Amino acid sequence: MVKIEVIDIEKPEGSEVIIGQGNFSIFTVDDLARALLTAVPGIKFGIAMNEAKPQLTRFTGNDRELEEFAAKNAVRIGAGHVFVIVMRNAFPINVLNTVKNHPAVAMVYGASENPFQVIVAETELGKGVLGIVDGKAANRIESEEQRKERRELVEKIGYTID
Repeated sequence: MVKIEVIDIEKPEGSEVIIGQGNFSIFTVDDLARALLTAVPGIKFGIAMNEAKPQLTRFTGNDRELEEFAAKNAVRIGAGHVFVIVMRNAFPINVLNTVKNHPAVAMVYGASENPFQVIVAETELGKGVLGIVDGKAANRIESEEQRKERRELVEKIGYTID
């Protein structure tokens, strides 16, 4: 038997979340914390990671509120070796390669500021992440005016494609 559950990720307003899976939690949580600190000056974050043995959630960071949100979400997900990063003063694009390139990180499921859900399967062995739901589904194609606005915003924040 497999039980499927949807976990709503809770986070403070204006924060970003990254959820992934790794290995060897006892040092990975601290290594990822050091990597985040060197990736973006001024980043504030909490990171938590579930350890399969001895079945506890390890956490660290440089912002107590974000640490608490990361730990609470990791426990609610409950899957072994899953990590949750909750951060401010940085965007996922600023740190994703740093996180993905850590030798103990197996994968990143998703990263977003949007409302975020994790789909979890539970078997007799334990829990595993099947995937994520990141925000609302698209229901139309952008208009030329919306495309123009998008391009203007992208240029304004320093990214261009032309």
